[in-house]
Formats: sequence, C-alpha cells, structure tokens
Amino acid sequence: MTQNLSTSETSDAATAKTVPTPENSDTFASLDPRNGEVIAEYPIADAAEVADAVDRARIAARWWEAQGFRGRREWLLEFKKAIASDATSLASVVSKETGKPYGDAFLEVMLAVEHLDWAAKNAKKVLRPRKVPSGIASFNQAATLEYKPLGVVGAIGPWNYPVYTPMGSIAYSLAAGNAVVFKPSELTPGVGKWLEDKWNSIAPTQPVFQVITGLGETGSALVRSGVDKVAFTGSGPTARKVMAACAETLTPLVAECGGKDAMIVAADADIDKAVEFAAFGAFGNAGQTCAGVERIYVEEPVYREFLDKLTETVSRAKPGGDSDSTYGPMTLPRQVDVVRGHIEDALAKGGKAVLGGLDSIQGLVIEPVILTDVPETSTAVCEETFGPTVVVNKVRDLDEAVDRANGTEYGLGASIFIGNKSKGRELAERLRNGMVSVNSVLGFAAIASLPFGGVGESGFGRIHGADGLREFSRPKSVTVERFSSPLKLMSLERPARDLRISELMLKYMHGR
Repeated sequence: MTQNLSTSETSDAATAKTVPTPENSDTFASLDPRNGEVIAEYPIADAAEVADAVDRARIAARWWEAQGFRGRREWLLEFKKAIASDATSLASVVSKETGKPYGDAFLEVMLAVEHLDWAAKNAKKVLRPRKVPSGIASFNQAATLEYKPLGVVGAIGPWNYPVYTPMGSIAYSLAAGNAVVFKPSELTPGVGKWLEDKWNSIAPTQPVFQVITGLGETGSALVRSGVDKVAFTGSGPTARKVMAACAETLTPLVAECGGKDAMIVAADADIDKAVEFAAFGAFGNAGQTCAGVERIYVEEPVYREFLDKLTETVSRAKPGGDSDSTYGPMTLPRQVDVVRGHIEDALAKGGKAVLGGLDSIQGLVIEPVILTDVPETSTAVCEETFGPTVVVNKVRDLDEAVDRANGTEYGLGASIFIGNKSKGRELAERLRNGMVSVNSVLGFAAIASLPFGGVGESGFGRIHGADGLREFSRPKSVTVERFSSPLKLMSLERPARDLRISELMLKYMHGR
C-alpha cells in the first residue's frame, strides 16, 4: 500500500502553494502568498535519501543518548541561544512563507524558544530514574522506573505555525534523548532549513537534528523509514493515512489534528475583555489556528451587546499583505474553497452574516466574516473552517452552551469568559477536550509545563510539558532483589505452607 502523506494542515493531497514542476523534477519552489513570488527552490527527498537521513540519525542518536541529561541540556540551551539571538531573521522567514504579519511570526518564534528552554531544563527532573514502591507482596524487591529514549523520531510539521508547533515535538524529542528527522510542510520548507542550519552551526558533525524537504511522497517515505515514532500535525483525514502507514510496522504515532474550538461567554463576563480575545482568537493568523476560536456561544442577556461590540472591533481589521496588515492572506490557496463553502452552507441554512459574507473573499485575502443564527448542523459549526470567519450563536444558559460546545467530533481546546471563576472551572471540567482557558484564549499554549493535545477528531497523544517528554520516551521497569523472599511462591515446587500463608495474607489485606 502506498499513499502520499501531505503535511498541509487541512489538505489530504500534496497540492500546495508550490510552483508546478516537471514530472521528473527533483526540486519544488515555495511561494510568498502575499505576492506569488518564488522564495526559493528546495530538493524533493526520495525514499533512499530519507532512509539515509534516518540511518545517520540512528548513529547520531547513540552519541546523543551518551551525552546524558546534563550534556543534552547544555547542547539544547546553545541551540536555544542560537535561535533567540537571530529570532528576527527566523520571524522574517516565517512571515514570508506563511504571509502572516511579522509581529505574529515573531510571537510564534518567542513561544517556540520558551518551549525549547523548558524541555532542556526539565528533562532530567521528569525522566530521571526513580524508585517506586514495591508493595507488600514484593517487599523484597527494589523497584525502579526509568525512561529511555526511543531512538529516532520522525516529525511531520504544519504550515500555519511552522516553528511553534513542530518545536513541541522536536524540542521534547531531543530533550528526551532522541535524534529527530523533520519534514516541514511543503509550504514552509525554509523554516525547517533555517532551524537545521542553526543546529549545524553549533554541532556540525552530529546530525542529531536533520531536515528533509519534499512533497507528500517524502512524508510517506519518512513514515515508512523505520523511525521509532512519528509525530504528525495536520488534518484528521491525513492523520488516518499516516496511522495506516504506521500500522504496517507498529510504529507508534502522536497526532495533533484540527479543532473546532468553542468560546462560551457567560452573562456575568467582562464583555469588553471577551470581545478582545474573541477577535484575536477567531481572526489572528487569518483564522488558520487549530486551537483558534471558530464558534462562540453567548448567554442571551449579553448576546446583543457582545455581538455588536465584536462586530465593531473586527470591522476595524485590515487584512492583506502589507507590513501593517492585521492578518495576512490564506497560506493554502485551496482552503479558500473550504471557507466559501462554509459561508454558503451557513447562509443557505438560515444563518445571517452580520459582518462580511461571500463578497469578503477576494482572492487569497478574505475580509473578516461574522455569522450568527447558524444551525448546529451547518458545516460552519461542525467542521473545521480554518479561515477568518466565526459563528456567534445565542444560548439560553450555560448548560446549553456546554452541550453545544461538546456537539462536534473535535475536542482540542476551548475558552470560557465568566465572572464567577469557580463556575468557570466547573464548566471547564464538563467540556470534552484537551485544554481550556478561563478568561483568556490560548492561555494553555504559552505555558510550556502544560501538555497540548486533544481527543476525538483532534487527535491523540500529547506534546509539551512532562507528558510531552514522556511521549517521546519508553518506560523501563527494573527490579533488583534485596533479599530472598521468605515465601517460596515463584517455584514449580511451591510449598503448601507458603500457599496457606499467602491465602491468609490476601484475606487479611484485601478481603476485609
């Protein structure tokens, strides 16, 4: 079975904003979505080249593991320093390849650096060998839990946050002692190569971190290359293809897929604050954020106030490709059709556009669209839009808001705006997803110690935090006998006396 695995966040095929190349071409070109200009040409790595990279990584992984926690920490902090000291350069590459404003790109780089720093400094604390209780039945055994590196991790990254998101796999894999072979999205290959160049500037002879570029075939080759784990970020349909390929060799997978994240606005919320965060969460990065705000449920008493203020705020947005634009064009051209389809479906099913509409779509640049009174069966509510649109619907109470928020197959993140914080925590517990922010949007994404991931159509496994470090490790249990057991139970010639004593012990300990 051969399938091409595109790395595009919302695409299943390898079609992207790349210049068409001859059938037998061994390179592809990425474009600046703001003006269509060719940025650079990149090689298309074939299966043999991918296998060679994994082989090099396998050798480098042995050196990397031998560095120990302290040595890896020092190397990774040097890597962090090299990135941070030249962050403006990286942000410029991100901005050019994605079309997002420079300020947004710089914020992404800053957050990625924070995660690299946390992973480097906390790996030993999380993963070091530790003694664990042996229990009464095995009191003669000293038990130890260790976390060992997997070996080589194959990371497949997205285009919408081409530094921040893959760094959640790269940094935590490296800190756990693995080598990494990274395939960036075909839309943002320059970001991946920039990161590889920085690693090579500090460790040119140790290919612990390598980047391979290419289209869907290259991703397929990486998944089937014999890596010890695949870290994938992208759409649910593509994740299914990756998972099927991983199943061929029982290669484990962590998958961070899409989201249809909801915001709940309570009657006692700070409306101005909720509006500010809603505008950012829904329209930042042109809505191309897996954990961004796509649905908003507002309690009836404050619905009109919230909607009017959000409309007024968002109407001031200036999308485009200029340096002072609020957000940039769509990075993936085919995503424009998805946005158009969702708007059409919402309007056809009785929804209303209180800001913008179908006329908001102007090529790759889409003016902000706010929809309301949209049925929950509309694709605009139940499928990931991944564009600068948001649905704002009125609810009777918070119970209805929770029910609607839980009403899709996705379960990535959510946000709640409410005056009563205790009630906010209670509502957060009832939401079926991996992450919730109360009185902020995406608050969890900036905290390196918190795991990031979802449930259902949003994927499985976790990056970031202690769980992210363990995600790229394998637990190993070790027991050492401290003294011989007074009861001879592990024997083919088990004494009847020892069995009777064990029966009495079991009844006394667990049967009362």
